[in-house]
Amino acid sequence: MSNSSSPSQSNRVAIITGAAQGLGRAIALRLASDGFDVALNDIPAKSTALEELVTEIKAGAGTNSDRRAIFVPGSVADEEDVKELVDRTVRELGGLDVMVSNAGVALNGLIANTSVEDWDALYAVNVRGTFLCYKHAANAMIKQGRGGRIVGACSIAGKKGFPDSSAYSSSKFAVRGLTQSAAQEYGKYGITVNAYAPGSIVTELLGKFDAYNVKKQGLEPGQWTETLKNRAALRKLLTPTDIANLVSFMVSKDASFITGELSTSSTAKV
Repeated sequence: MSNSSSPSQSNRVAIITGAAQGLGRAIALRLASDGFDVALNDIPAKSTALEELVTEIKAGAGTNSDRRAIFVPGSVADEEDVKELVDRTVRELGGLDVMVSNAGVALNGLIANTSVEDWDALYAVNVRGTFLCYKHAANAMIKQGRGGRIVGACSIAGKKGFPDSSAYSSSKFAVRGLTQSAAQEYGKYGITVNAYAPGSIVTELLGKFDAYNVKKQGLEPGQWTETLKNRAALRKLLTPTDIANLVSFMVSKDASFITGELSTSSTAKV
């Protein structure tokens, strides 16, 4: 499943979770372009998409024929799956320098209409999953003794609560606190911990938010998304590539003194 070559210590290694589509896919492509060997993770149902992304990354390596990419399916909500993701990455790619804990899910709905089951399922991915990725990536980095970069997926909803998004917004507030605490704990090991906190991004997830609000407000499909664009300072929405560019900087040597930060890439007016 991995088709990896023998490890080369000259290349830095990055894990990206939620890599099958959207932000995760864009981040994986960017970091591979930056010269990282990459380990891609998503749920087992998305294994085909992960395999196709591995093929695309290897095909795009060009003259850099030693560029390596593997995929390791599993749920970030399951500790054994996360541990296996980190262990396989270290074993097959020769180490771990960057963890991008990108996997996340969203849920629209009023508090009164949110079930305990839906709440717990969202928290299992967004909060427990982020915690497990931070924990096991840091353990591996500390063991290696060469520092590292950990990056989490927060949101503008982790800085300000929004109606109809109590579960999602509160989970991102949790990621915010976890990131700032982890930065304090792991700084002495040369590990930085930051998160990106974007506004509206053109992804499948935004389409689901649009569908919810269209139905609730009696709008035409796409009309709610258009209102977001009209309120944006630059009159346009973010793309996955915009966030991938930000992550590329966060894990670069130029960001070595930045830690505990939530970098907001927002199109909204302040």
